[in-house]
Amino acid sequence: MAQKRHIAHKKQAKQGGFSPLFLMAGFGVLGLTLAFLLFGNNLSAPPPARSSGPVLPQVPNLENQQVSVAGDGRPIQVGQMAYDFAAKDLDGNTVRLSDLRGKTVMVNFWATWCPPCRVELPDFEAAYQKYADDGLVILALNQDEPASMVASFFYDLHGFTFTPLLDVGSTISRGYGVNSYPTTIFIDEAGIVTAVHRGLLLPEQLETYLAQTLPKS
Repeated sequence: MAQKRHIAHKKQAKQGGFSPLFLMAGFGVLGLTLAFLLFGNNLSAPPPARSSGPVLPQVPNLENQQVSVAGDGRPIQVGQMAYDFAAKDLDGNTVRLSDLRGKTVMVNFWATWCPPCRVELPDFEAAYQKYADDGLVILALNQDEPASMVASFFYDLHGFTFTPLLDVGSTISRGYGVNSYPTTIFIDEAGIVTAVHRGLLLPEQLETYLAQTLPKS
């Protein structure tokens, strides 16, 4: 009798019971139905295309402030021909070093955040006032700061009268191999470097360099 009841129970399970796989499939269908109701067509929509551009915004076009230099990045040496360069002044005019041939030129690499630069610039103004009639030109190449900041410091705060230039991206300083500020380079009428001074330039040193660079009267 017990064997007959066991056989009858197995027949009943086959005819009316639910297998575990059938239950799992049912729950899966129910889950998909609920997801479709909640999110609609977003489930079948293709993923958004990945942007091929950078995440950060593009740097503004600096074409109007473009600088160039012929230097190869090695520090300029006394006796060398000065590397030619072109840079914009604060009025947007291009100043090219080679166009100043026949004049004595001081090229000063500086920045408003540089304390020694701030100390020596008034001495440059005094030298410019003294020797401008002898053909001295001072080009103050500011290191990659906004033109408005340079103008405020150079003209409004100090009233300097020599020429500030914008070394956008410090391109010219890299071409000249300048890695510390201030650095000042003295160039004679023939375009030859007569002195390179790194660091604060004292008034007596300035006079010595100018004496050996300015044309002899």
